[in-house]
Amino acid sequence: MIVKLRDLRPFDKNAAEDLVKQDHGLHPDDRYLKPGRIPHIWCPGCGLGVVLTTFIDAVRRKNLAIDECAVVSGIGCTGRVAGYLDMDTYHTTHGRAIPFATGLALARPDIHVTVFSGDGDLFAIGGNHLIHAARRNVNIKVICVNNFNYGMTGGQVAPTTPMGAKTSTTPLGNAEPGFNLPYLARASGAVYVARWTTFHPRQLAHSIAQTFDKKGFTFIETVAPCPTGYGRPNKLGAGLDEMRYYKEMSEIRNGADPAEAAITLKGKIVVGTFVDVERPDFIQNYTDIILAKAQSRAKPSGEGRAA
Repeated sequence: MIVKLRDLRPFDKNAAEDLVKQDHGLHPDDRYLKPGRIPHIWCPGCGLGVVLTTFIDAVRRKNLAIDECAVVSGIGCTGRVAGYLDMDTYHTTHGRAIPFATGLALARPDIHVTVFSGDGDLFAIGGNHLIHAARRNVNIKVICVNNFNYGMTGGQVAPTTPMGAKTSTTPLGNAEPGFNLPYLARASGAVYVARWTTFHPRQLAHSIAQTFDKKGFTFIETVAPCPTGYGRPNKLGAGLDEMRYYKEMSEIRNGADPAEAAITLKGKIVVGTFVDVERPDFIQNYTDIILAKAQSRAKPSGEGRAA
């Protein structure tokens, strides 16, 4: 029996479960993934597969239709996420995921727009876009996968590389402090800020699901292993070894001040939900201030016409 995945849309959970029981090999997540794209090409031990699965889990938890979601990504290992998801996705130019997502969110305020990208793409070339989107409180959700280096292009030093860490461009150790991403996002105006590692998939999926209920700019950092580009030069072991490190060194502190959440080489990793507040999003402010004033200044339709 040949089952076409698209024949199951809208998703029929009971039908999918029946097919699994009948050993037809249909995975419950298949409706979210482009046919023929799995298995993925990420390195063994990479955390991106975990993060992708948690995103799908969050969409499922909220019972969102595929047409209600859109994902925008930039360049890099994390940017490949857009190519695996079978929904409206946009693989944009380097550092420009947030401007594309901003336009999409303004044109289609009825859908959930998620930016899925890496620490280099979002906080180096794309850094200004992020802080201004957060300042404006644009209604987009940002998931930043932080692996502390530019993994796809050779393991170069990144804005998040901890001081002292070795990369292909800092073979003697990084002499610059890395960005504290939750602190930067909070200071820029994000209404929701969280950080988890790939050892915390349940908490991460819960946080992503929470952002679907938030209006405004939300930010979640996911600390993920990169055994090839970052783990190897810093003698962190394989991906599983890094997961053990996350287990031993992560400290859950919900509500903690993001200023206290800086990451150091082989130091503690503070995780949790740090910020969850409400403030008007960009569209609401635009409507209340700009449109309201424009309408008040408009002349009545008959004014100025000849008798």
